[in-house]
This record gives sequence, C-alpha cells and structure tokens, in this order.
Amino acid sequence: MPTFDIVSKVDLMEVQNAVNQAQKELANRFDFKGANAEITLDKAEIKLKANDQFKIQALAEMVVARVSKRGISMKSVDRGEPDISPLGHARQTIKIKQGIEGAVGKQITSFIRDTKLKVTASIQGDEVRVSGKSKDDLQEVIAAVQGHDFPVALSFVNFRD
Repeated sequence: MPTFDIVSKVDLMEVQNAVNQAQKELANRFDFKGANAEITLDKAEIKLKANDQFKIQALAEMVVARVSKRGISMKSVDRGEPDISPLGHARQTIKIKQGIEGAVGKQITSFIRDTKLKVTASIQGDEVRVSGKSKDDLQEVIAAVQGHDFPVALSFVNFRD
C-alpha cells in the first residue's frame, strides 16, 4: 500500500548557520560595542543574554530575522518571555520546535478523516503516517493538508509506492 509521513522537523544546521550569522552581526553592530551581550546555541535552544531589556529585544529580533531568512518557518520558533533581573540583566530563550505533538497529531488525523478520502491516518510517535490504496488519494491528502493552516510547519517525507 502506498504511504507517506507527515512530519514537523527543522534542519538544525540551518539554525546553527542563522546563529553564526547573528553572532557576526552582534560583533559588528555599533549599539552593542562594549555591551555584555551574547548569543549561544544549545541543541534546539537559542539562549540570549544582554545588559537590559532593550538590548535583549534587539538580539531576539536579530536572531529571528536570521532564522527566517534561512527558510525556517516561524511556526517552529517559540520565543519565550525575557527574564529581567532587578539589576537589569536580561535573558531569553528561543526554542526550536521539533516533531508533532499529540494534540496537533489528532487535529491532523481528524482533518484527514473529514476529507472523506479512502485513506487511513495514524499517529506514530511525533509523526503522522497516511496510507491508502491509491497514490492519487495520497496526493489529494497532501494538497488538502498543505491548504489548511495547522499550528506547526509540516513537511511530507517517505512517500512509498
């Protein structure tokens, strides 16, 4: 039976490249000269540190702009609230979401069932597998899912005959 998987994955090399570009911009920007600001990448989290709230906002905007230019969907980026200490130091964590959560997986499978096509959709871990008797039905499912707005960025992999 023909099958394919619906996944939500981000290429972490692209995230690393975006962080490297933001670090280079941070080193060259005049408004950050002499400021104690840094951008670090830890697995799927980008950690920002700065002296005050305005600099942390500028860092976050710089990183998000670089991430979006690298082709990463903003649905996969979760900007946390900045933590500002009484002394004025600020920190913020930007998380890169990987995988499809259970609630979103149920939403996708119910949407596929509502299309009334002769396919079955099942949640397998952090991805959704769709199988059917006809390739044409699967292609219609792909088109329908692409046309609908889900809270995560979706891609389609492992299309097998």
